[in-house]
Amino acid sequence: MGFYDDMYPVERKKRREHGVGRLILTSITSAVIGGLVVLLMLPTLSKAGYISMMQSNQAFAKDETTGAVATSTLVQPVSVSVDTATVEAVEKVEDAIVGVINIRRVTNFWTQQTGTVESGQGSGVIFEKRNGKAHVITNYHVIDRAERVEVSLPNGEKVEAKILGADPFTDLAVLEIDGSQVTTVAELGNSDTLKVGEPAIAIGNPLGLEFSRTVTQGIVSGVDRSMPVDLDNDGQTDWELDVIQTDAAINPGNSGGALLNIRGQVIGINTLKIAREDVEGLGFAIPINDVKVISKRLMEDGYLKRGYLGITPRDLTTIPRYAWKEELHLPDDVKAGVLIWNIGQFTPAAKAGLRQYDVIVKLDDQEISNGAQLRKYLTLKKTAGQTVEVTYYRDGFLKTTTVTLGEQGR
Repeated sequence: MGFYDDMYPVERKKRREHGVGRLILTSITSAVIGGLVVLLMLPTLSKAGYISMMQSNQAFAKDETTGAVATSTLVQPVSVSVDTATVEAVEKVEDAIVGVINIRRVTNFWTQQTGTVESGQGSGVIFEKRNGKAHVITNYHVIDRAERVEVSLPNGEKVEAKILGADPFTDLAVLEIDGSQVTTVAELGNSDTLKVGEPAIAIGNPLGLEFSRTVTQGIVSGVDRSMPVDLDNDGQTDWELDVIQTDAAINPGNSGGALLNIRGQVIGINTLKIAREDVEGLGFAIPINDVKVISKRLMEDGYLKRGYLGITPRDLTTIPRYAWKEELHLPDDVKAGVLIWNIGQFTPAAKAGLRQYDVIVKLDDQEISNGAQLRKYLTLKKTAGQTVEVTYYRDGFLKTTTVTLGEQGR
C-alpha cells in the first residue's frame, strides 16, 4: 500500500514535466473509443432490457406538483396510400351517378296562375349509352307526377330527360338523355351471388344536389327480403318488393342511386329506408338482376305489361275467420290465399270457369298467399297470351283450371 502511495506523486510530477499534451491526447482518444463502443452496444443493451432507449419523437413535461418527468408521444406526419378497394370502387362509378330533378306544374292559390317548380330531387344511375343517347335508371317515386324531368350531370350541367317507361309497383323508371356529355357508364353486377356480410357502398345525392355523389359504406345485411307496398293506402298490400337490406346510410335523395359491391359494380338501386327514432341501419335496394329485366321491358313498352286475369282480389286473411268455415267451407289446413271478391263476365278468369268467392292458393307451381304475390307473379312471370294453371278451392274442394291471360292496361 505504501509503495503505491509513495509513487503516485512521483508519477504525477513526471507527467507534468514530460508532457501535459500527451495526457490530453490520450484522454480524448479514450473518450472517442469509449463512446463508439457504447454506441455500438446500445441496441443490444436496449434489447436485453438493461437500458431504455428514448425515441426522438417524445417530448418531456415536468409535473410541477411531484417533480416527475413524463413523456408524451408527438404525432409525426406519415405518408400512406389511400388507394383502397373502396376508393377504387367509387372512382370507377361515381361519374355515372346523376341527380334527377322532378319539375311539376302547380297553380298559385291566390292568382290561379300555373307554373312549374322543382318539387323534388333524387338520384339516378347511367347504365347504358348507345346511338348518341344515354339511359338512366331511377325510382318511380322520384319522377312521379312530373311535368318534366331534368338530369344533373357530374360536371354540373342540367339536361332534359325523356321518360321511356315507369312502373309504380316495382318503383322503377328509365330516362333517356343526350349522351354527348356522358363519360362513364356503370357496370351492372350480379345480385344473385350476394352474401350477407360482404361490403356494400351506397352512392347518391342525399338531401339534394348540394351533397351530390355522397358515399356511405356498410355491409349487405340481408338478401331475399320482401317489403309490403300499399300504393293506394287502403290498408291492403298491393305489391311485395324484393329488396337487398343494407346498413349503409341511405337518406332522402339517395333514392334511385347505386348500391355497389367492392368491385364497383352496381348490385342494387337504392329505394327506401325505415325511418323511425328507434331504428338505425335499415336501408333497402332493388336487386340489380330484377332491374335488368324490368328496365328492358320498360324501354320496350313504356310500362310493364301484366298478365290479366280479370278479377278483384282480396287477401283471405282480411276475411273474418268464421267465414272461412261457414261460408267458404275451407279445410283447416288452409292458412292463406286470395279470395275472388269480384269477377268480370267476359274476363279470362270467367272464361276458364272461375267464380266469385273461389279461393286461389297457387299459380302454376307458385304458392299464392295474398293479392300482392298474385300481381307480382302475373307481372314478372307472365305476359298476355300465355297460360297459367290456377289452383283454387270452391265449396271446400280443391280444383284446377287453365287460364289464357289477357293484357292489363296501364
